[in-house]
Amino acid sequence: MGTGLDNVIAAETVLSHVDGEAGRLIIRGHDLEELAGSASYEQAVALLWAGFVPVPTDIASMRDRLGAARAKAFTHFVPLLPSLGRLTATEAMRLLLSSIPDGESGQEPFDVLAAAGVAAACAMRTTAGLNSVEPDISLPHAADVFRMIRGRSGDADEVRAFESYLVTIIDHGLNASTFAARVVASTAARLPSAVVAALCALKGPLHGGAPGPVLDMLDAVGTPGNADAWISDALKRGERLMGFGHRVYRVRDPRANVLKMTVAKFKGRANRIALAEAVEAAALRALRDFKSDRRLDTNVEFYTALLLEALDIPRAGFTPVFGLGRTAGWIAHAREQEQTGRLIRPQSRYIGPWPVKAA
Repeated sequence: MGTGLDNVIAAETVLSHVDGEAGRLIIRGHDLEELAGSASYEQAVALLWAGFVPVPTDIASMRDRLGAARAKAFTHFVPLLPSLGRLTATEAMRLLLSSIPDGESGQEPFDVLAAAGVAAACAMRTTAGLNSVEPDISLPHAADVFRMIRGRSGDADEVRAFESYLVTIIDHGLNASTFAARVVASTAARLPSAVVAALCALKGPLHGGAPGPVLDMLDAVGTPGNADAWISDALKRGERLMGFGHRVYRVRDPRANVLKMTVAKFKGRANRIALAEAVEAAALRALRDFKSDRRLDTNVEFYTALLLEALDIPRAGFTPVFGLGRTAGWIAHAREQEQTGRLIRPQSRYIGPWPVKAA
């Protein structure tokens, strides 16, 4: 067994399936491509939570409950904002979420999901020296959180793209942050604790921190004409190309396909789509030569970076935005784990020294 628990089955789930060989992601019986771009975030959440959280039968009621919960979270967070000091946006989001008390079982998932969106927006703006924006409970969840992050409403295409992104990253098998949430939930701790644990795992650069460095790479390349030379030099230096390759996928990450189509709708605006396309093409050509023993393809982080930049979301907020979208999945996995009633307690193999017996 490898030290990363590769190929170890740690849970049975009805929530999502990642087929790394086929490049397929299934969410509750639906291919990702079927959901993203067509389902609202509330619809995707209701699908994911079915059987684990008592959700309203109509989406309007779902929006109302999340709207009221956003207002409740904002009121709770306002006195805490001055204490965020010199924290990063992700650290500030973690602090705010850690202040959420355990709640009534039926309402707690809505409170925690709404709090994640509000915490991300408040953390991003406060740590950037900007005033936080109060929720508009009449708006759908994605549209309102997007408005709270940027301080202004987006146009229809921007809101649709942001919502498509949240649906795309809503769940993804038993990744590090989701496993962290399930471990905490298995102890009978409540949802706020499970979600904070998941966010702590997401903060690590090997899990949720790569989209920012993708933009650093685009900065360094500069122009499409420099792409081939820059990529070749980076690989010769032994550097990792951010946004390419995945621990599970052996072919193209299906989430990258969805987000690439979403990004394409913004061509012609003030963004770096043409540069990104040139870098992607150069990287894939070079990787076929430098890494011929393993296929490395574009992953979700590459087009996440480009889309969020096109939506005028600062790099410091990329991990919080990922976290607010993934919180629905963390909640679903925590509730599914609770239903097993089983504490997660794997074994380890001791390889240290043994006591020396006295003669």
